[in-house]
Amino acid sequence: MPKTEPFERHTDRYEAWFDAHEDAYQSELAALRRLLPAPGYGLEIGVGSARFAAPLGMEVGLDPAEEMLRHARDRGIDVVRGLAEFLPFADAAFDTALIVTTICFVDDIHETLAEAERILAPDGSLVIGYIDKNSPVGRVYQATKEENPFYREAEFVSTEQLVDALEVVGFDDFEFVQTIYHPLDEVDGPEPIHAGYGDGSFVGIKATR
Repeated sequence: MPKTEPFERHTDRYEAWFDAHEDAYQSELAALRRLLPAPGYGLEIGVGSARFAAPLGMEVGLDPAEEMLRHARDRGIDVVRGLAEFLPFADAAFDTALIVTTICFVDDIHETLAEAERILAPDGSLVIGYIDKNSPVGRVYQATKEENPFYREAEFVSTEQLVDALEVVGFDDFEFVQTIYHPLDEVDGPEPIHAGYGDGSFVGIKATR
């Protein structure tokens, strides 16, 4: 799986990004907290090193990269190795499913979202955080993706594409938040968090049915 290999080999570089972009990272966390006031029993799909799962109160994290799971385990997450398209969990097992940045790395977005819908309780929520491909940061990432081992194989999506895919698998109620209004290297202090999308590069969607 070519999308997994960089996360196994460059874990230290992945971790260093959060330290180098602390204000952007904290702004993204704050935006997602707006959508996750009480996550209940939560799963992060594509947990990585649990930079989001741990502070946002997720209890379980799934990822195909063992090196990432080692860091997630150290951050107190109950980890499971696996793929987003084939979640090894029972139907309706979780109150919340969280997907942060992972959506651009999965092999099949439809199957990923369908599996997330399957493992959610009837009143559960799916929360997705991502860089919109039509945003300023999204355009930079796409233009420079060949220079980045993580994004070389990524397929970025727009908010409209993601909403269409969510509706296909059964979600029909959406709440949006957005943040990151400057180039990442120019973020200095907390970025504003607003409802909606179209201005901020980082978008969060809370989807329910």
